[in-house]
Amino acid sequence: MSAGQDTGAGRPNIVFIIADQLRADHLGFNGNTEVRTPNLDRLAGDAAVFDRAFVANPTCMPNRASLLTGRWPSVHGTRCNGISLDPDSSTFVRSLAQAGYRTAAVGKLHHQNMGWDFEPEQAEQIRDTDPGLIDARTARAVGRTREAGWDQWENRARHERGFVSMPEDYYGYQEVDLVIGHGDAPGGHWVHWAREHGVDPRVAGGPEASAKPPTGWDQVYTTSIPVDVHPSTYVGERAAERITDAAASGDPYFLFVSFPDPHHPFAPPKEYAGLYDPAAMDLPNGFEQDHSGSPEHIRRMIAERGTPNSDATMAFAVSEDQYRRAAAAQYGLIELMDAQVGRILKAVEDSGRDGDTIVVFTSDHGDMFGDHGLMLKHFVHYESVTRVPLVIRIPGRDGGGQRRSNALVSTADLAPTMLDLAGVRAFHGIQGRSMQPLLDGSADTIRDAVLIEEDQPFSIDGLPAPVRMRSVVTAEGRLTRYFGAPGIEVYDHRTDARELHNVAGQPQAAELQRVLESALLEEMARVCDLAPTPTFAA
Repeated sequence: MSAGQDTGAGRPNIVFIIADQLRADHLGFNGNTEVRTPNLDRLAGDAAVFDRAFVANPTCMPNRASLLTGRWPSVHGTRCNGISLDPDSSTFVRSLAQAGYRTAAVGKLHHQNMGWDFEPEQAEQIRDTDPGLIDARTARAVGRTREAGWDQWENRARHERGFVSMPEDYYGYQEVDLVIGHGDAPGGHWVHWAREHGVDPRVAGGPEASAKPPTGWDQVYTTSIPVDVHPSTYVGERAAERITDAAASGDPYFLFVSFPDPHHPFAPPKEYAGLYDPAAMDLPNGFEQDHSGSPEHIRRMIAERGTPNSDATMAFAVSEDQYRRAAAAQYGLIELMDAQVGRILKAVEDSGRDGDTIVVFTSDHGDMFGDHGLMLKHFVHYESVTRVPLVIRIPGRDGGGQRRSNALVSTADLAPTMLDLAGVRAFHGIQGRSMQPLLDGSADTIRDAVLIEEDQPFSIDGLPAPVRMRSVVTAEGRLTRYFGAPGIEVYDHRTDARELHNVAGQPQAAELQRVLESALLEEMARVCDLAPTPTFAA
C-alpha cells in the first residue's frame, strides 16, 4: 500500500454472490411459483430488487469481465469466451484491495481460459485463411511482456496435475478458492478438497458414473457425487469459513462467491434430483410460438426441434420432454444453491458484523430454458438470456423491507456501484454508472437505454460467421442487429412484454424502430474507450 493511502477503516464489508446461467424468473422472489428459494427470498425481502437488470454480454467470460472492470467487452477485450482478460486491467476488486480491503474469491471466476477445445466445425470457421499471419496484438503480447503461463491460472488440466497456488494479486483477489467449469465434476481447488473428503470426482462424477444416467439429452442426469462434497456445497462451506475468518480480523473485506450452478449439465445429487416432478413442470413463455417472423437461424433451430448442437453450450430448439426433465433437475440445483446461500447468510449474521455487511446477489447471464421453444444461449437476445436477477441488501437502508426498481441497469454498472458503496474512487475509463442514486432514492433512473453486445468467432446454420450482434433495450422495447446478416428484431414491450412478435419493418412499428435504432447508435458510440488519458497535444 502506498503512503497516505486509505486503510479502509469504517468501510462496509461486501459479500457478492453470483450464480452461473440463472434466469431472473427462476427464483421465488421474482414470481416463480414452482421453484423453492426461501433463503434468496429472505435476502430479497430486505433489499433493493432490480427487475430490469441486463447483461453487457450474455456469455460467461465477457460479462464476468464487464462485471469486474465496469467496461463493455468491445473495450476490455474479452469479447467472447476463449480470450483471457488482461491481468493488468483495472478492476473494482483491485481498487478495493488498494484501499485497504481484504479481497477473496470462492468458486468459478472464468477470467482466463479453462482449456476447452473448439468443436471441429467451429475451429474451421475461425481458422485464418493465411496461417502465417500473426494476430494484431501478438507483437507486444505474451512472450515479450509477460512470463509464459500468465493466462493458465484457470486451466483445468494444470489443476489436475496438482494443487495450484494462485497469485497474490489475481485481478485484485488476494486469495482464491477456485472451481473450474460446471456440473458435478468440475476442476480447480474443489477437486483436491473432494479427494480429501474421500471422493474422487474423476471416478464418481459425470454421466457415466450416474445411477440415473441421461434420458433424451446427455446434459440431464443424477450425479453420484454426494451432496456434502458437491461443488455448490464446497462454495458454501469455503465462503462461510472465509466470512468468519475475515470478520475476526476487523478489516473491511470483499468476498466474491461464485456458484458454478445452475449451469448445465443439470446433474443434481440424489437428495435434490427428485424434488420436482418433470411431468408437473409448466411449459414456458411461447414454447410453441410461431417463428415465421424470426431470423433465419432461429427458424432453422425450430425446424430441428429436439436435436442439440454438437457444442453443448449453444442454443437449440428443445422438445417438451427434454425441457421438463431439464427444468426438474435445474430446480433441484437451484434449491441446493439456495441452501448454501442460507449458510453464507448465517455466517454473516453469526460474524457479528452483519450490521455493516452489504450482500449482493446476481447471475452472469440467463438461459432460454424453453422460452420461445429454445434452450441454453448464444445467438439470441431474448430477455430469458439477457435479463438477470439483481439484489442489493444494505443494512439499515430505509428501515428495511423490499424495494423494487424498474430502472434499467447493466452488469457493467456493478463495478462503479461497489466502489461507491465502499467509498472508493472509481478509476478512469470505467463505463458503467453507479446505482447509488437508485439505492439512496435520489433518482428513479440512471440510464435511458442498455447496450448488449455479443461477438462469436463461429456460428450456426442460417447465420454467417463471425457473428456480431448488438441489442439495445429501453423502456419501450428492444432492437437487435445482426451485423453482416440481414436479420433484425424489434419488440414493442408496451404491447408485447414477452417478445413474441418481431415487428421489424412493419409500418405500425416504424417510429419505435427509428427511436431504437437511434438509441443503439448512441449507446455504441458512448462505450468507445476514453482511457488512457492523452498526455500531450501531439
